[in-house]
Amino acid sequence: MKTYYTHGTCSRAIRFEVDDNQIVTACEFEGGCPGNTQGVARLVIGKKAKDVIAMLKGIPCGDKGTSCPDQLARALQSELNARA
Repeated sequence: MKTYYTHGTCSRAIRFEVDDNQIVTACEFEGGCPGNTQGVARLVIGKKAKDVIAMLKGIPCGDKGTSCPDQLARALQSELNARA
């Protein structure tokens, strides 16, 4: 599993896997609001990474300028960029 260390959120890290077809096959957050992060993690499994990025990119949490979902979008974008 890849680990992405978050910035500006209550969660500390996101662990995820993306298969060769760019499908998210695993996702879990370390820290953050348990109900929200577990819900987001379950909802993205089985989805194309690019679709998850489009749905979650730019979602703010209060005045932080980012959120756990936005950090997941950034993590997935970083992974797709590394594969390009």
